[in-house]
Amino acid sequence: MVRTPLTTEERERGERLGRLLREARGSRSMVEVAAVAGLSPETLRKIETGRAPTPAFFTVAALAAALGLSMDRIAASCAPVPV
Repeated sequence: MVRTPLTTEERERGERLGRLLREARGSRSMVEVAAVAGLSPETLRKIETGRAPTPAFFTVAALAAALGLSMDRIAASCAPVPV
């Protein structure tokens, strides 16, 4: 399967998601948050750094629950920025 390249908007949205997750994680370790969310620390690291800018919905939902974030807040934070 060949994956189409991400658009600039998709990459920027992934970066905004990563920043939001890092801020919400605060002083908690990646290992701790990943364990609560049922993910590997490597997956969380990739999302936080923007290397995985389009994570699956259920991955985002699990992280939201682990970090006490609403999906509405995540959606608002990651919405396209008007030009």
